[in-house]
Amino acid sequence: MATQTDTPETLAERLVSWTIQGTWLFWLVGGLYIVGPALGWALAGLAAWQVYERIGPAPGDASPLGASVVLVWVVGMLTMLVALVAGHALNGLGAGQTLKSVIGWAKGWALLAVYPAAAFYLDIRPEVLYRAICRLGRQTLWLLPIFLIAPFLGLPQTLYVSPLKIFGGSSSDFFAVVLYTIDPGAGIMRWQFFAPWSPAAGMVAVVHVLLALEEKSARWRWVGVAAGLAIALMSESRLALVALALAWPASHVLARARHPAFWFVGGAGSLTLGLFSQTVVDLLQQLNDRFRGARPESSRVRATLGRIAIDRWQNEAMWFGHGVVERGPHLVEYMPIGSHHSWYGLLFVKGLVGLIALAVPLAYSLAVCLWLALRGPLGRVAFAMLLVILMYSFGENLEVLGYLFWPHWWRWASPPAAAGGDAHRHQCGQNR
Repeated sequence: MATQTDTPETLAERLVSWTIQGTWLFWLVGGLYIVGPALGWALAGLAAWQVYERIGPAPGDASPLGASVVLVWVVGMLTMLVALVAGHALNGLGAGQTLKSVIGWAKGWALLAVYPAAAFYLDIRPEVLYRAICRLGRQTLWLLPIFLIAPFLGLPQTLYVSPLKIFGGSSSDFFAVVLYTIDPGAGIMRWQFFAPWSPAAGMVAVVHVLLALEEKSARWRWVGVAAGLAIALMSESRLALVALALAWPASHVLARARHPAFWFVGGAGSLTLGLFSQTVVDLLQQLNDRFRGARPESSRVRATLGRIAIDRWQNEAMWFGHGVVERGPHLVEYMPIGSHHSWYGLLFVKGLVGLIALAVPLAYSLAVCLWLALRGPLGRVAFAMLLVILMYSFGENLEVLGYLFWPHWWRWASPPAAAGGDAHRHQCGQNR
């Protein structure tokens, strides 16, 4: 009898599967922002215990390449913590504020190292993750009619803010149960589902689509993909549509760079682009104008926040930043300086040290996964996932959304194959 590979068998697999499938329940009680970090640190503790007891892969058995990726992320996020403490000390923010920010680091930036480390050392089969994503997609499709008709029934946009807000969070957005929103600039309805805002829902949708595409069952695969596409479209996120259109195809095209046909086609394409370069430039400019013109007020606020962040970083706190987020002026609708952009936000809050702490792990992971993409399908999807993270680093603050897009890590940071040659492979660390 064939083994059902999508059924959770270990404690770690059950925790991951149940947490994903319980997303809507956690959203209903306002607990998603708490569950994400709690799961990450619980899995990290379980991984540490298994390595200590030699239940998981011993350091000599694990892929050196995969271990180096995890190590780079751990060092990078610890460097982020050093920048945080230094920034608070240099700006005289006091011990109380420093402790609060360290807790925030543990719920934010730290997850970008905690989840990859847990994924690398825990034997969680990707098939379990894919099926859980698709089951969550089925729940989403069931709930879609409620979200669609809510505005026409006159239901309130925000049902309530969970009392769990007392456990922290930069704003009530992370604990609010919201049925729909109305874009103040464009006047259109947008849905954010279980995310704190609509563009974040778009990001989660892209990650879920890429994971659902790996599901072996055609029925479940289409359920997961359909749910992800519905969220992406209803979120009205421009970046989500761009990511869906570019990440997966780009990873597949680059993965064929080892084949001679790639270079023949690439050469012919380069010649064609050269002949029609001005037309291509004009077309790209038109697409960019349409992208920005879809919501011009949003584009203006984002650009202004970026300019303020760069100017104050250069003139006030170059190396370790200002330590904490600050509200912008009325010109940017009092939005936090450097928000909507991970790099501007890092420069403002944690300075050049903080920016390097993210840039190095991300660049190294992209290079490793691109190398693996040239050698197999697992690397291609891993590279696509990291492309999504890279793209969203220019449109969202990765720190505050780590509790949502954490399933992304299992596509490229899961453990090596078990002895005996199972098809389960180390997604981004298998050195072939």
